[in-house]
Amino acid sequence: MSVNKVIELMSDSSKSWEDATEKAVKQASKSVKGIRSVWVKDMSASVDSKGNIEKYRVTCNVTFEVKD
Repeated sequence: MSVNKVIELMSDSSKSWEDATEKAVKQASKSVKGIRSVWVKDMSASVDSKGNIEKYRVTCNVTFEVKD
């Protein structure tokens, strides 16, 4: 039996929601080992005065296995 832990992360990107998600996982992997999955809970974006998207934002849950 394995034990898993879930942490919630927020990230942003000027490119895309996918890029924001990848950034979150990449940053988490620097200190968390055994990452198994990521679930994007929420997506949003900030818009400038001309109607262009400035930042794509995600809130995601990252699941990783806890070792004994």
